[in-house]
Amino acid sequence: MTDGWGYRRPDDDDWTAAQHTPPAVAPPASFWWSDALNDPWRDPHSPVALVPPAERAQAPVPEPLAEPDHTRRRTLWTVAGAAVLAGVLAGVLGGAMGVRFSDDRQTARSILGSTASPPHRAPESLAAVASMLLPSVVTVRVPVDGSVSLGSGFVASADGHIITNDHVVSGSSGVVSVIFDDGTSSPAKVIGTDPESDVAVLQVKRPELHPAMLGDSDAVAVGDAVVAIGSPLALRGTVTAGIVSALDRPIATDAENGTTRYYAAIQTDAAVNHGNSGGPLVDAAGQVVGINAVIKSMAGSEESAGNIGLAFAIPINHARRVAEEIISAGRAHRTVIGAEVEESFRGSAGGVRLGEVVATGPAAEAGMRTGDVVTSFAGRPLSEPTDLIALVRKTAPGSVVEVTYKRGSTSHDAAVTLVADAD
Repeated sequence: MTDGWGYRRPDDDDWTAAQHTPPAVAPPASFWWSDALNDPWRDPHSPVALVPPAERAQAPVPEPLAEPDHTRRRTLWTVAGAAVLAGVLAGVLGGAMGVRFSDDRQTARSILGSTASPPHRAPESLAAVASMLLPSVVTVRVPVDGSVSLGSGFVASADGHIITNDHVVSGSSGVVSVIFDDGTSSPAKVIGTDPESDVAVLQVKRPELHPAMLGDSDAVAVGDAVVAIGSPLALRGTVTAGIVSALDRPIATDAENGTTRYYAAIQTDAAVNHGNSGGPLVDAAGQVVGINAVIKSMAGSEESAGNIGLAFAIPINHARRVAEEIISAGRAHRTVIGAEVEESFRGSAGGVRLGEVVATGPAAEAGMRTGDVVTSFAGRPLSEPTDLIALVRKTAPGSVVEVTYKRGSTSHDAAVTLVADAD
């Protein structure tokens, strides 16, 4: 018989423990009660089969606990390692970014300009010329009728001789003074002037002067680079540059004493304004080749005239000869040809017609007579009376000059030996 708990109870009449052998029973697949022998509800006569419990999965063995100091040391090493790794990564990243940004900056510099070192200034550069001449250039201060007139000049000798224009110092009513490039000043004595050539010589008593080198104005060519230095509009030490625009440009200006100044000028486009008068015109070698004297302008008056690129300088060969005569003799002599010129004559073919010819003068001795028309002087064609006068004044006395003239329809050549005037 089987009850509801899953076991059979045999009849008492049939059951004896000694003679009954229970049949072999296969163990169940699983037991819901693992401690069957101690089950209080167990039938002691039921067959028993002990089945060992299934092996349980072995639980993982936990790591042994580390000592606190060991844990702290491992944490510190971990942090230190992380910091080192972070530093290495930051260095690599920073280097890469630096190279990138550096390349960007280099690219920007390459776009904006070269990174090469600037070349050193050559000895013949304009900056070198200016540096050489500035210590020699002065500002001339002249008291005139209760005010002060300013011009320029330059030291021409170690004895303190300064060359400037006659019109800079004319009309002085007091002591003339000069201001040097370093800002110091000294009183100056007027040694002498020549109104007709517009040259004057001053002298200062001062040690350690810097005389300018004087060049050869006859060697100047059109297109040569030149520098003008002076004090235009009272701006001391102003340097401007240009080229020689023309040579032997005849200039005639009126002096305050009623005489007329004549010279065959060096024309330049260097900026020259009021106050530049008397200052040097310098070539690329740093040698003075002229004295800035006159400007041409579209202004209605001389006082309002300004630079338009037409400036004129007295050739230094002319100015030096006049200055040396002033220093040695107190006055300068004019060069003459021994003939008057007719101001009103304008020939269709150009030329300058002679008026009175001095019987014992250079022109007469060369065979020229009144009425002859001079067409060229030293190879330069003539068209205005001023042309002949300016070229004669430029030439030193004693020079022999080739002159071409016409008498009627016949052309003649003559060699004329110029002389100094007797006055």
